[in-house]
Order: sequence, then C-alpha cells, then structure tokens
Amino acid sequence: MYSRSAEYYDTIYSFKKYKLEVSKLHRLIQKYKLSPGNTLLDVGCGTGGHITYLRQHYQVEGLDLNPGMLKVARRKFPSVHFHRADMTSFLLDHKFDVIVCLFSAIGHVKTRRRLWKAVENMARHLNPGGVLIIEPWLTPQAFKPGSIHSLFVDKPDLKIARMNTSRVKGTLSIMDMHHLVGTPSGVQHSTESFEMGLFTRREYQRAIRDSGLRVVFDSKGLIGRGLYLGIKPFHSRAQGPT
Repeated sequence: MYSRSAEYYDTIYSFKKYKLEVSKLHRLIQKYKLSPGNTLLDVGCGTGGHITYLRQHYQVEGLDLNPGMLKVARRKFPSVHFHRADMTSFLLDHKFDVIVCLFSAIGHVKTRRRLWKAVENMARHLNPGGVLIIEPWLTPQAFKPGSIHSLFVDKPDLKIARMNTSRVKGTLSIMDMHHLVGTPSGVQHSTESFEMGLFTRREYQRAIRDSGLRVVFDSKGLIGRGLYLGIKPFHSRAQGPT
C-alpha cells in the first residue's frame, strides 16, 4: 500500500486543509487534556501533513509502517523523530500527552481484533490525563460499494489521474486504485489495492472504553467522518512503557 504512490501523496492530497484541521485538533486537545506535558505522537503519520502545524504547538514524533511515506516525512522534517512500526504492536520507551491517529489511518488495521489491539496499545502509551484522538474510516452504513471516484492533478511537468472502484468483502472495504502518472520522461500506469476495516460507531467507542479511557465523540470531526477522543484517567488499568 502506497508503495508506488508515496512520492506523489502530498500532490494528490494537496486539497487537504491541514492548517484548519490542526486548529480544531488543538482546541479539542486543550479542552480535554489533563496532563501537564506537551508531547504528541502522530500514529499513521504518513508524509507528515498534520505535523507541519502540530509541531507549532507540541513536541511531535511520528510513527508509520510504510517506509516510502516515512522517507518523504523525514526529508520534510529532519528534526522530527519518526518511528517505523505497526500501530497494533509498537513499543516505545516513553509515553505521550497526546496521541492522534488521523485521516482514517485506523481503518488499515482491517479487523475488529486488530482495532482493539491498536487502541489498547495507543492507550498504553498515554500519560495519565493524556488524550487519544482517532479519526475513523467510514462506517458500514456510510460506505457505498460500487461507487467510482476520481482525482486529477494538472501541473506543467506532472499530470496524475487516479480512479478507483469500491467493493465490500465481509467487513472490509476494498478500493482498487489505478494511477496514471505523466512526466516529461513518459506515462506510467500502476494499481494499488486498499483494504480498510468497516467498524461501527459502537465498536470504536467500545474499543476505547475497553482500553481504560473515557470516550467523547465529535460527530462532525475534521472532514465529516467524526472524531473519537479517549481521555486517560490518572488511575488507569492501561499500563505502558516506564
């Protein structure tokens, strides 16, 4: 996933309003965070679009499994510490006051079991009084199989056409992405299959509660998909690195 498109990711998603999204995130964090610190881990950070603005407020680190995305992020932010790891099993030697998992990266866990593992693992890495913020993927009711989507980039030396179909297999949403990338050296075609777990609102909330966090749901969220916040009490059963 993103093995071929990582270098074009920022161009493809140049429409995202990262500054406005981080502005809302910052307001929510300041409202709900009880811990006195200022450290933040961006899980599933990708190329670091949110980190551009998050680091204006927090001591930021990033974590992602994809080496291509991390290569871009490290090039953009040489002073930021990035970790290559799976969100369900990463183990760091320190905790954070804020952990965010944005732009539906949580959907990449695919299964309910791995959703619980990811949320529990992130909760273990929170300081007491810290806050976890998850931007979910679409619910089973919201995902529309059979729909076709397209996106185009038109620059003097770069043309990109991306189209995908969508289908459902069990509790997975599957999007087969076709990319046409034109540069002065020629036109290339590549395909990538994206599999994302379809979880209900109840499943997200229960996973957060089961990890020992208090749940708050923001129905609008950053781009209309909602936001789940988990606040860690000062006496919690969720243990983590010391």
